[in-house]
Amino acid sequence: MQTETLTKETGITDFSRKRPRLQDMDLPLGKRTRLRRMFYEHGPGSGTGLFLPIDQGLEHGPVDFFANPDAANPLYQLELARRGNFSAIVFQPGIARKYMRDYAGSIPLVMKVNGKTSIPPDDRALGALTGTVEEAVAAGADAVGYTLYVGSPAQPQDFMQFVSVKTAADRFGMPVIVWAYPRGEAIEKKGGRDSLYAVDYAARVAAELGADVVKLNLPKLNPERAAEMPKPYNELVLSPQDAMTKVCASAGNIPVLVSGGGKMNDDELLQKAEECMAAGCSGLIFGRNMWQRRMQ
Repeated sequence: MQTETLTKETGITDFSRKRPRLQDMDLPLGKRTRLRRMFYEHGPGSGTGLFLPIDQGLEHGPVDFFANPDAANPLYQLELARRGNFSAIVFQPGIARKYMRDYAGSIPLVMKVNGKTSIPPDDRALGALTGTVEEAVAAGADAVGYTLYVGSPAQPQDFMQFVSVKTAADRFGMPVIVWAYPRGEAIEKKGGRDSLYAVDYAARVAAELGADVVKLNLPKLNPERAAEMPKPYNELVLSPQDAMTKVCASAGNIPVLVSGGGKMNDDELLQKAEECMAAGCSGLIFGRNMWQRRMQ
């Protein structure tokens, strides 16, 4: 690992970890079965996953579909998932109920059960409940998704809401995939939402609260803001791949999925994918970078 600077206080010299294996996870039968279906029987397989998220219509609004208007139709998204052999598609409950019928059983479903619009500011970010675990079970979903805004002033309410979702999911043997997103003024004052400090912290919070899978952003290494991060993060000098390795280690023995973010060119996208998988991630969850491109 190429690490130019490490603090004497930590003495850490290696952040690496092995990619989690399903057989090594202490999971009930229902969760084990559903995770196996997504990570071993669909998509790349062999314990890795490729997920297609379609929750941007709620989170960002129709503006994301302007680049490829066909993508506004969930049937286009489902066909993309089928042709691309994705591990799962991610829908909010309303879309899942109306469009999954002809694809049920052929494409695993992750049902998001909370969310928010981009209209209010993010200073008190909180994703309200939009569905229930019971709805996800009835729809044949293989997992539920929950967005957790780590660092938001609304965090106490968020934690309590998440516990209610996780409790229901545990009862039904349903895996919970946590979208762990740092947000809020305090985060912005400590290096920003995409800093290594923020993303690393979010990974650990998701693991501590009981996520079965965690979705994260790739940390952005900005030397100009490094001094804003708390110690020892302000003294770490890491490559992008090593930074992601550090984040994966903080997630413990749970699979990490990396978000694609905004659309980038082919070379940048492939480089990001390679770095994340080499860092120990278990998969990619690329939305706009997939469906803003037209199907061939």
